[in-house]
Amino acid sequence: MKPIEECRASAQRLKLMIFDVDGVLTDGSLYFTDAGAEIKVFNARDGHGLRMLLSEGVTPAIITGRNAACVTWRMKSLGIEHVCQGVDNKLTAFRELIAKLGVDAGEAGFMGDDVIDLQVMAACGFSAAPVDCHELNRQRADYLASRPGGRGAAREVCEFILAAQGKLDGALARHLPSLSMDGK
Repeated sequence: MKPIEECRASAQRLKLMIFDVDGVLTDGSLYFTDAGAEIKVFNARDGHGLRMLLSEGVTPAIITGRNAACVTWRMKSLGIEHVCQGVDNKLTAFRELIAKLGVDAGEAGFMGDDVIDLQVMAACGFSAAPVDCHELNRQRADYLASRPGGRGAAREVCEFILAAQGKLDGALARHLPSLSMDGK
């Protein structure tokens, strides 16, 4: 892990933040119906964190190795346009995505939980991992969330990025009730 000030400096430059799905936006468990449909459990607070990034000018995106209709549906409901599923080589997908968006690798971040994510974590300007990630990810992440995957880790990272960019207070203020002149 980088010292916190280095992490903030890296997060401050981000224009694009990419997330893995299984183990990051979910707890990594895979559920299947008897008909073979895949079901995932997403955390609403994590989803709101991605929406806050989007509303504050940091593009959220997905790069994941699995392909599931529920991921397409969830990301569409959050307004996330860039969703790369069924990816065999995440580094190639990362390079293609930043080229498509015209973003420098140093302006992109990635949050991953397992060894398949390490190449992208090394190639981007800011990397993060949930606390319950693989040990190698823990050692190499710039920022280690205090929360597990699918249980608020992504939200924590989103808020860290927004705080580093001086945008967190504004993002949260939109949801606070306005106070009248008498303080009620």
